[in-house]
Amino acid sequence: MRTLNVSISENEFEKLGLKDENLTFAELFNLVSKDLVRQNLERSVELAEKYGLSNMTMDEITAEVKAVRTHAKSNH
Repeated sequence: MRTLNVSISENEFEKLGLKDENLTFAELFNLVSKDLVRQNLERSVELAEKYGLSNMTMDEITAEVKAVRTHAKSNH
């Protein structure tokens, strides 16, 4: 097994919720992946609010998706 040293800021250390300075790659990968998912979710919510999508019901979303799919099929 190889050892890799990675330097991160104190802020990043706290943001990732790290408790120990020695992690396996899998542990680090999981923590970073969760943070990326959280960031993407926050961005999605921001965009949904910006474009008025956050007020749509599931039925409206389903209808919108069906309309886009129908349009895509008719253009092929």
